[in-house]
Amino acid sequence: MDQVAIAALISFALIITGVAGLLLPALPGALFIWLGIVAYGLLAPGVDWSIWFYVIQGLLALSTYVIDYLATIWGVKKFKGTKAGAIGAVLGMLLVFVIGPLGMIIGPFIGAIIGELLVGGELRQALTSGFGSFVGFIVAAFLRLLICGIMISWFLAKVIASASISFTPPF
Repeated sequence: MDQVAIAALISFALIITGVAGLLLPALPGALFIWLGIVAYGLLAPGVDWSIWFYVIQGLLALSTYVIDYLATIWGVKKFKGTKAGAIGAVLGMLLVFVIGPLGMIIGPFIGAIIGELLVGGELRQALTSGFGSFVGFIVAAFLRLLICGIMISWFLAKVIASASISFTPPF
């Protein structure tokens, strides 16, 4: 197996793990996609992409994590939640480390409800705020998919563009 094939195999495994991470919230999907891109760039011979390509890809990956928090806060605020509900929703995201992937979905919901109730909010409004955190989660998931799709598409375009134009069939 030649070096390009090994680089492609490692990159493919990391990117597929990253795509799985987009569907399973406990895995850092965008990070694995970025690592797959970097692995290919470092391991494949003849690849001399600009450092800016890797930096921008890294910033895109980082943006998916920022979007998770901002979309959750936005969802709570959109449904008339308070600052306490938004803080509770963000802290609720930590449940992913306790109960796994389900914690990323129900954690913000529970956190928003608790946050609202702790500052004297009514149960009905607390539930509405919790629902807003779920809406924020859905928005964030869509944006993560979009950003990671851009990352992978840009990477594939670079791989295709840097591939040798001359192709000699093996037979």
